[in-house]
Amino acid sequence: MDFKQIISHCKEYGFVYQSSEIYDGLSAVYDYGPNGVNLKNNLKQYWWRSMVQMHDNIVGLDSAIFMHPKIWKASGHVDAFNDPLVDNKDSKKRYRADQLIEGYTDKIEAKIKKDVEKARKKFDDFDEKMFRETNGRIVERQKKIDDVLGRMNSMLAAEDMEGLKNLIEELEIACPESGSRNWTDVRQFNLMFNTQLGNIAGEDGKLYLRPETAQGIFVNFLNVSKTSRQKVPFGIAQIGKAFRNEIVARQFIFRMREFEQMEMQFFVRPGTEMEWYEAWREKRMKWHEAIGSPAEKLRFHNHENLAHYANAASDIEFEFPFGFKELEGIHSRTDFDLGAHQELSGKKLQYFDPELDKNYVPYVVETSIGADRMFLAQVSHCLREEEVPDADGKATNRTVMKFHPAIAPIKCAVLPLLKNNESLVKASKDICDKLRLAVDIQYDEKDAIGRRYRRQDAIGTPFCVTVDHQSLEDNTVTLRDRDSLEQTRISIDEINSQVLAKTSMEDLLLSTK
Repeated sequence: MDFKQIISHCKEYGFVYQSSEIYDGLSAVYDYGPNGVNLKNNLKQYWWRSMVQMHDNIVGLDSAIFMHPKIWKASGHVDAFNDPLVDNKDSKKRYRADQLIEGYTDKIEAKIKKDVEKARKKFDDFDEKMFRETNGRIVERQKKIDDVLGRMNSMLAAEDMEGLKNLIEELEIACPESGSRNWTDVRQFNLMFNTQLGNIAGEDGKLYLRPETAQGIFVNFLNVSKTSRQKVPFGIAQIGKAFRNEIVARQFIFRMREFEQMEMQFFVRPGTEMEWYEAWREKRMKWHEAIGSPAEKLRFHNHENLAHYANAASDIEFEFPFGFKELEGIHSRTDFDLGAHQELSGKKLQYFDPELDKNYVPYVVETSIGADRMFLAQVSHCLREEEVPDADGKATNRTVMKFHPAIAPIKCAVLPLLKNNESLVKASKDICDKLRLAVDIQYDEKDAIGRRYRRQDAIGTPFCVTVDHQSLEDNTVTLRDRDSLEQTRISIDEINSQVLAKTSMEDLLLSTK
């Protein structure tokens, strides 16, 4: 499905709404509806249980959104958490310079993909890798992409704002809105939201909404290590809101000003960080594949220009409808964060290693994934149109969301065959009362049974229980499978155990080990 259809489906079926919609909305801020909040909570539970519950040496934390402003000075956010901003003088629209340049290369990549798809249809035994490496036109286009992005990354690392403007002009990049090439100079723009502490005026009372959750983990390193009695190597995991005043927030919930992060900081002995970095890269990719994300939609992207705190960094990228983009980051952060907080606070943030009989500031390997981006990845991959047989065996189309059963927002729908039959309705609601103690369910009695099946397909419900006249006679119901469309007759007493067995997160968690 194309991106507009995905966005429309999310609203129509209660996954995501534009925030403050009755007041014409608030740009790049979204609300999660009834099905959306269930799906997002299930994804967070999958992450939390696989990260904390499945590891003896990883514990949880929930740090405050408001923190002492010196934290952001030590972390480098006050001085260096910037994006390159450029305005178009004619349209008065503001853009990120790097995104304009990436947009230019995305158009070249789209041409490459078009040629690849043409060749794929033309040749039966098609080797995409070989075609990309040997086709002259594609090789030339890829060289152009690599050259432009390489120059841009070098300029970003050197904070060469003049060079970025010159590159935009050299590539003749136009304003997407007006087509004008009349640009201002590129300048740095700090992304942190700030507010004021109520009873203190001026700079002394200045607070920031946290732009990431990681710093709350670092400043609690000693508290957690002492109270949990953890020994290095060990990790601290956290799920929480973060806020960034994005210049250009775009692509639906992919880039928002208020978002949720799932982060784990893994503290290791200095000198072992690269071993753990590689281990966590492998483990995190396995986590994504376990939930059903196909291998061809996932790839690693190694950072050429590293952040000031890192000695190695890579992203797990997912192929969204708008191309491969960052889904999760794995970074070796060295001892930068703990060292910076130790220096500015004057408090030692060290670990005594009994095996080495010495104190040291641990190194850190970070895994950081956006809950909202994970949500979008799952929706965009699982939402599809497909042809299936109807009740008479004729081909018909259906819209279905093929979520892994363990993360589906509704696990089972209970449907009485007729809504005006009191006995069927009562039997259905009795089933609901028992089933809802175990899983999220939905009761639906409106419209023909076929239309109700289609509604449940559209929100990704893996199983439907239909209560009919035979149910009143022999205490059995029809259990319908979303993916196979198979309908089997089972005892009412078996519903809970069968639905639980097929929607449990247990097997999913075991596959991530």
